Amino acid sequence: MLIFGHLWIESPKFYKIETINDINQTPPNSLLYIENLSKNIELIKFCQKNQLQFSIKIDTIKEAIFANIFDAKYIITTKKLAKELTPIAQNYLFDTQVLALISEDFEIEEMAKIGVDGVVFINNFNIL
Repeated sequence: MLIFGHLWIESPKFYKIETINDINQTPPNSLLYIENLSKNIELIKFCQKNQLQFSIKIDTIKEAIFANIFDAKYIITTKKLAKELTPIAQNYLFDTQVLALISEDFEIEEMAKIGVDGVVFINNFNIL
């Protein structure tokens, strides 16, 4: 299980991007973060075409399916949606990993029991 933002674990930083120029301002091999699929589709296609690792915040199962098609490394979403999405991602053999936003340690176990790929502590989510 992947854990991002826990105080005990050093986590890679996510770099929020909104333009191609933002990508140019990030360090090499950065983990790019995109907040909205539909508003940033051209940016997502650019990342895919250039084989850049990126994560995307999603709000629907449909967005998750598209994120997987566009080769997102991570989908970041709510616990509720992560619970719904995990069996779908497993059934369709998503390469994209599902990360649930959490705020408390006990939620790690809850997400592990249902097979979510990882968690992101929302209070310590390192977005630059």
